[in-house]
Amino acid sequence: MERNCLFCKIVAGEIPASIVASNELAIAFNDISPVAPTHLLVIPKAHYENVSALTKEDGPSLVALLELAEEVAAGADFRLVFNSGAGVGQSVFHAHGHVLAGRDFAWPPG
Repeated sequence: MERNCLFCKIVAGEIPASIVASNELAIAFNDISPVAPTHLLVIPKAHYENVSALTKEDGPSLVALLELAEEVAAGADFRLVFNSGAGVGQSVFHAHGHVLAGRDFAWPPG
């Protein structure tokens, strides 16, 4: 756990979050600034700065995160977005994916 990490504090129960599901290695909770009718964050319980670090260092947590993303999407079509770095919008430097669903999405995004 990183002491100054918002998401580590959520995992530890130090900061409240609207947790909707969890498994042994990951949790999912509602985003506080949703951009879609369904907008959840899925994060590993262990701290990794971004999805690249998670992929290189902890395959089981990455798989658990992906399985949880599918579970919370509840059979709906969904988009799973990972921002990796400040230049593309990552604002909390703990690996996390955005599960977006409940409306049509255009491509390419942004």
